[in-house]
This record gives sequence, C-alpha cells and structure tokens, in this order.
Amino acid sequence: MPLREGRFVGQIYRALNPVYARDPLSGRGAELYGGRFNAKGIPALYLAVDPTGALREANQAGSLQPTVLVSYQADVGPIFDYRDAKELHRHGMSEISLADAGWRSKMLDGQAVPTQDFAAALISNGFAGLLFQSYAKGASATDLNIVLWKWTGDSCALDVVDDEGRLSRL
Repeated sequence: MPLREGRFVGQIYRALNPVYARDPLSGRGAELYGGRFNAKGIPALYLAVDPTGALREANQAGSLQPTVLVSYQADVGPIFDYRDAKELHRHGMSEISLADAGWRSKMLDGQAVPTQDFAAALISNGFAGLLFQSYAKGASATDLNIVLWKWTGDSCALDVVDDEGRLSRL
C-alpha cells in the first residue's frame, strides 16, 4: 500500500517526453494540453508507483516513442485515495467514472470532463494529489499512479534523483 496516513513517501517514477526532460518538475506538458485529472492551464505531474507503469503510461498511443525515465524521492500529501469508495462517492465520483476512456474526446470537444471537475474539487479541498488505478493498456488492477497538483512548498517535497546531473546534459 503506497499511502500512509494520506501521504505518499518513497520512490516514484515518471516517463517523460524528452522535450520536457530538462525540467522534470514543471508539469508543463499537462498544463498545456490537459489530462484526465487536470484541465488545460493547471500544471500536473502524472507519476507511477513503479517504473514499468511509468513507461506504460507514457506510451499509450502507437509505437514506443523516445522516453526519459525519471525517478523521484517523494514526501507529498495529502493524497486522495480512490480505493476509499465511500469518500469517492461523497465527492460525486465512482471507479467507473474515473476510468472513462472518453475524457479526452470530451475535452477536445469543449465538453465538461467529470474527472477534471473531480480533480478541481479535490484541489480546492486542499489535496496535493490523487492515487488512482492505471488505465493504460496492459495495466492490472494493482498498477497504481499518482497525479500531483502540488509538489513543492508546505508539506510537499518531490526531488529528482539525478546525482550525476544527467538531465542537464540532454
């Protein structure tokens, strides 16, 4: 179980498009294009609890594209845990709605995206992120991801593991 008392503490992974690899803490790609759990204009970091999950998430469409796998040391929270069905329902969401594959089409068509609205409500309630099941092809029910909307400042620390400065050489 990756959460303890509503916090994630430990190593976490992200597979980046090389375009964003020099600034792996920016959340810029998600901010520009939007995501399942963030509307355009809201920076977010989508991370996986294991490296394989990060690669699966980053390469969901077509063939494997160039990708930079980054590891982070995290101490972030509070994190909303999607596995708490009572709290999920209290926030007007269900596991089926979280997994809705049509979110991107709705976003591109200018429609409301329930998962983005859910994320906005969590942000306004002070959550730094959301633990959720991976919906990428080939993922199992035990493959978990975390989206972060806050990763610096009060009660949040996310540090890139890059002791040799490799990312600055890209």
